[in-house]
Amino acid sequence: MDSTGNPSHPSGAPTASPDPSRPSTAWLRPALAALLLATGLLYLWGLGASGWANSYYAAAAQAGSQDWTAFFYGSSDAGNSITVDKTPASLWLMALSVRLFGLNTWALLAPQALCGVATVGLLYAAVHRWYGPIAGLIAGGVLAVTPVATLMFRFNNPDALLVLLLVAAAYATVRALETASTRWLVLAGVLVGFGFLTKMLQAFLVLPVLAAVYLIAAPTTPGRRLRQVLLAGLAVVVAAGWWVAVVELVPAAHRPYIGGSQSNSVLELTLGYNGLGRITGTEVGSVGGGGGPGGGGPFSGQAGPLRMFGGQVGGQISWLLPAALILLVAGLVLAGRAARTDRARAGLLLWGGWLLVTGGIFSYMSGIFHEYYTVALAPAVAALVGIGTTLLWQARTVASRGRRVASTLVLAGTVAVTAVWSATLLGRTSDWYPWLRTAVLVGGLVAVSTLLLAHRLVRRAVVPALLVSAVVALAGPAAYAMQTAATPHTGAIPTAGPQARGGFGPGGGGRFADGPDAGRFDGTGRPGDGRSGFGPPGAADGTGQPDGPPTTGSTGGGRTPGGVVSGGQVPGGPQTAGRTGANRGGPGGLLDSREPSAELRELLERDGDDYTWIAATVGSNNASGYQLATGRPVMAVGGFNGSDPSPTLEQFQRYVADGRIHWFLGGGGFRGTNGGSSASSEIAAWVAANFPTQTVDGIALYDLSSGRRG
Repeated sequence: MDSTGNPSHPSGAPTASPDPSRPSTAWLRPALAALLLATGLLYLWGLGASGWANSYYAAAAQAGSQDWTAFFYGSSDAGNSITVDKTPASLWLMALSVRLFGLNTWALLAPQALCGVATVGLLYAAVHRWYGPIAGLIAGGVLAVTPVATLMFRFNNPDALLVLLLVAAAYATVRALETASTRWLVLAGVLVGFGFLTKMLQAFLVLPVLAAVYLIAAPTTPGRRLRQVLLAGLAVVVAAGWWVAVVELVPAAHRPYIGGSQSNSVLELTLGYNGLGRITGTEVGSVGGGGGPGGGGPFSGQAGPLRMFGGQVGGQISWLLPAALILLVAGLVLAGRAARTDRARAGLLLWGGWLLVTGGIFSYMSGIFHEYYTVALAPAVAALVGIGTTLLWQARTVASRGRRVASTLVLAGTVAVTAVWSATLLGRTSDWYPWLRTAVLVGGLVAVSTLLLAHRLVRRAVVPALLVSAVVALAGPAAYAMQTAATPHTGAIPTAGPQARGGFGPGGGGRFADGPDAGRFDGTGRPGDGRSGFGPPGAADGTGQPDGPPTTGSTGGGRTPGGVVSGGQVPGGPQTAGRTGANRGGPGGLLDSREPSAELRELLERDGDDYTWIAATVGSNNASGYQLATGRPVMAVGGFNGSDPSPTLEQFQRYVADGRIHWFLGGGGFRGTNGGSSASSEIAAWVAANFPTQTVDGIALYDLSSGRRG
């Protein structure tokens, strides 16, 4: 037996059981089935209430289901004017689902939920192999009820597929470490490469950790380890680079514009807006990003070591983050001077490195940071909780007396810290089930007391003591997860759980500041007058006409035509006033779409077959609402932020002259000022000056097929 209580290999490397491919006990399969079934219910129940969720990606999935060119490039419309500002792997998953089942909420969101169930299963498998079934079940359960995981596995952002691929890469690395398998290590590289095709450089945050752990702990010679890691690195380059190479080699005239870039280059997008710019804050063309060192702009909160615990961010991910850090240190101490190939230590280094590297970059990045990014930390937190708890319990029962006492104290201390921190997080939503905070504190006291006295209790009393500890640890995140699953979410920046107030440490987790300028973000990176940020004076909405009075509660969307706050409009479902999407972006704004009226939709669809694009409007989210409602391509002038030079004024004029665009819709209104293009402003001003207008549903429409005004 090793110091952790696990049986040992002849080589001295510990493992959880002689045959990890078979369940250790009769109850394992039912327990695992129950975990996966419960996870599926949590992630799938009531999924249709969220409508299109993030309409930006929903519209791109719709386009990919209609046109294979749009599918390959990840175009935002089937006319292939511009791509989304990410690589397209997650869109491929949704577009194939839409092709099979038609365009509806379930076709868009069910693939993400199934990714979540698969991720929980893979994490269980990775932890179980070395630490036993209890550790695997704890890890899987913690991941399943992490609030931000519940959110993102019910949403159509790329993060669901990204997390699945990264956990799969970690599992492949675990398998490679067992026998120094080149095949498994190369597979890990391929999976990380496809992670890049899902969300670009974020996938590479775990890459140095996987490589370092293999170089340290693989049971083979140093030279072979190095060759294997280099071969896996080549697999990453091939898996990630083939799509990039195709896009860069195809002439720009024969493919859509690369959204999010200023030079129509996926390499620029990778290294700039979605790469180093996120760390340095210099994201050219962004709206409100950056702000320099320690900044992060209005969407990201204050950078610093406490960002993961502050404001709304803490309620997304940090419930068990203190416990994970404590258990990581304790596990490494238990490993002590074990052999280089010791699996107990290798697993801690893998998941601990994942947590520290990814969490550190998230904490200090000065560019745009959103709360939901923290879903990338959830597997590492869950794995460390499962592994650390199991190792400490095993040490408590089989190690020397000194270690037994120390392990008991650390376990009890971890439960105490978790209970206090959970109560702190629940206190940020004090009006939401206030009794839960008291219950967690009382339960924590009971759990700590029973753990400290467990050696004096009869054996039957130990299991209830452990169950009380588990309930205390998971009550807060599980309650937030269920609230998240019961609440529809729309828009570009969803958050889990009830709205938090205040927070521990600097930053507010990316919320708009309170005060007189709250809810009046004009897309320039500073509080503004609520106007849309482009076009000539008196034409803040790009229509050539002054705006009407602001609508109460509209943020980021500027003036709200017709007084409708449609950021929370959920097609086919209830409005979500006060939730993500409902109070961000506004109608036709930066962060959410607008659902047009039946009258406007009928007008847009008229003679639609005669045009490549039935309409054009500034901003991808503005365009997405019209496209999803009509099922026909709508050109997003300027891409997501309205700041991309796509199309230029000259190109747009040529499209109009060729009769390829029918309408121009006002009210989009966003353009970044962080070095982005002014093409959308020029187009809006040219249209307003040269074409007749009519107003339908509070929206100014310009008929580009009628010829220019004399």
